[in-house]
Amino acid sequence: MNAHTDPFGRTPDGQEVQIYTLASSKGLRARIMNFGATLVSLEVPDRHGNLGDVALGFDGLDSYIKPNPYIGATIGRYANRIANARFVLNGTEYKLTANEGVNQLHGGKVGFDKKLWSTQEAVAAENEAWVKMTYISGDGEEGYPGSLRCTVSYVLTNDDELRISYEARTDKKTVVNLTNHSYWNLGGPDSANILGHELMVNAGKFTAIDKNLIPTGTIASVLDTPLDFTRPRAIGERMHHLGKGYDHNYVLRGDPKAMKFCAKVREPGSGRVMEIHTTEPGVQFYTSNYLDGSLIGKGGKPLNRHAGFCLETQHAPDSPNKPTFPSTVLSPGEKFTSTTVHKFATD
Repeated sequence: MNAHTDPFGRTPDGQEVQIYTLASSKGLRARIMNFGATLVSLEVPDRHGNLGDVALGFDGLDSYIKPNPYIGATIGRYANRIANARFVLNGTEYKLTANEGVNQLHGGKVGFDKKLWSTQEAVAAENEAWVKMTYISGDGEEGYPGSLRCTVSYVLTNDDELRISYEARTDKKTVVNLTNHSYWNLGGPDSANILGHELMVNAGKFTAIDKNLIPTGTIASVLDTPLDFTRPRAIGERMHHLGKGYDHNYVLRGDPKAMKFCAKVREPGSGRVMEIHTTEPGVQFYTSNYLDGSLIGKGGKPLNRHAGFCLETQHAPDSPNKPTFPSTVLSPGEKFTSTTVHKFATD
């Protein structure tokens, strides 16, 4: 295993951004920067042993600082949507920053994806390498109560795994929902889209949504719908039934708080396979429906619709306003924890 740190540029206010490279003895290589605690790249071998970057992103810091759809970033304080940018906790209404019409998406106008996280040097041991990043979200930031201390750890292992773990503590009762927003394309940098990827999701149900993608509160069956990935299906096979594509939260089978199988994706051309396990109760499946080629990714390649897919392990959207959903409330004295493992292989 190997780990090293390099400069990656400066923010507009002059703060230096670092990028941390973690490499396994088997060839996997992850690069993570502390602006947004963002996964910048992940190189994984195909069935012939050729490395290819399977994570969408940009060549330089400036493109991450400019508005973009959260590519590779850590999302918080609350991933996904909160209806009408408000919720009630202990009888007090908290009004959040609205940044998607009247709703809040992914933590507000300046969420965790736009913050500079503090870090120490990346560390390498015999069988794994890691980097740990910390951010303190102040009381009232984007409307949320409590000062929240968050850490995210990226760990690359010699078992061909990328493990992302989160911890958080608060000094006032609040809500927390953290995730990573990487866009994956297992075909590598020359792959045009993800429509031929084969997906299986360990879920027979999803949270039904309204026209604004806010859950109605109903937990619906995927049976006989285009959302049924209980057996492997090509992502693009039934997408025409859904307009632009998928943007749905699946309710995973198993203990909502325990580590469990989440999803498996296979790319036939390269033979790359990614299997995800998580302690989260759900996963948001998103197919980069709003990429339109205006953003230029790595190597000068335009990022077009369906260039990547996201599998964002998390609690359900709008959980603070849906008491029947698994709770996202964190109280003083408690510790929020969450872990998601991406394991790579070839067929």
